[in-house]
Amino acid sequence: MILKGNVFSTKLEMETEISILFSSKFDRNKEFKVIYLLHGMCGDSNNWIDYTMLPIYANNYNAVFIMPSIVRSFCANMKYGQKYFSYITEELPEICKNMFNIHTKKENTIIMGNSMGGYSALKCALSKPELYGYCCAFSSACLFMKEDLENHPTTESFQRDYGEQLLRDFQAILGENLQWNPENEILSLAKKITSSTKPTIFCSCGTDDAMRISNQQFASYMKDLGFNFTYEEWSGNHDFYFWNEALKKSLEKIFQ
Repeated sequence: MILKGNVFSTKLEMETEISILFSSKFDRNKEFKVIYLLHGMCGDSNNWIDYTMLPIYANNYNAVFIMPSIVRSFCANMKYGQKYFSYITEELPEICKNMFNIHTKKENTIIMGNSMGGYSALKCALSKPELYGYCCAFSSACLFMKEDLENHPTTESFQRDYGEQLLRDFQAILGENLQWNPENEILSLAKKITSSTKPTIFCSCGTDDAMRISNQQFASYMKDLGFNFTYEEWSGNHDFYFWNEALKKSLEKIFQ
């Protein structure tokens, strides 16, 4: 069953899109998993259903897949915008619990995403490890945000390399001068977590992806921090051909 519609968010103070997919094997009377799937920067809540084999893969598992819209927010509580981090980690689980009776324990709660959504999934899991037992991030963007901002000390240099729209996105998130904040830095969040609360993490990136080097570096740091962490690469680019395969592999790992 696939449901597509809108819910009203008090955190966002507006209606927002959401898609929910119930596996054909979904049985709330048995142990099941809740999987939050976040989209990339140019995407929406329908991407995982429209561009991958998720509706087919899902039927192998007792699970429900929740796909919210996070627009171009990088799942942040934006300085000049809405509180998407609070919406995803606090309000959305309550909405799903109240409307659909969907809720479960940490070990059966997973968050994953691609590109901006991969960054966002890691941010949520590492900011609130008490909520998520597993995180999967594909071709993640902005894994070293502080370093990147330091390499672009002016808004002009940032716009030159990334374009006007992304500059505006980051100014809405961080402020006019792109002020770095540790709450948006993935490694800073990872270093704060005690061993007893660390989520299991699976990351992947295509060998032809422009973000491959940063994903490799991130994997090296994470392994040194003692996480149950897996990083895999295979032939692919920054597209849904790769993310479809990454989704399949991640589900196999989660349900093994």
